[in-house]
Amino acid sequence: MDHRLLEIIACPVCHGKLYLDKKNRELVCKSDGLAYPVRTGIPVLLANEARKLSVDELFIDGKHD
Repeated sequence: MDHRLLEIIACPVCHGKLYLDKKNRELVCKSDGLAYPVRTGIPVLLANEARKLSVDELFIDGKHD
């Protein structure tokens, strides 16, 4: 996924910053606790396609961004 794209796209729910999770192929919004899938290199930024992050995923290293 092009990192320039990450600079301009935002969470469709809160319009906040999205972070790329390469391992799970998802764009993550820590503010809303949602992870959006990236399928064949294309981000699917639909709220109904997002999955809820677990508490462990939100508070990695004791931090909440």
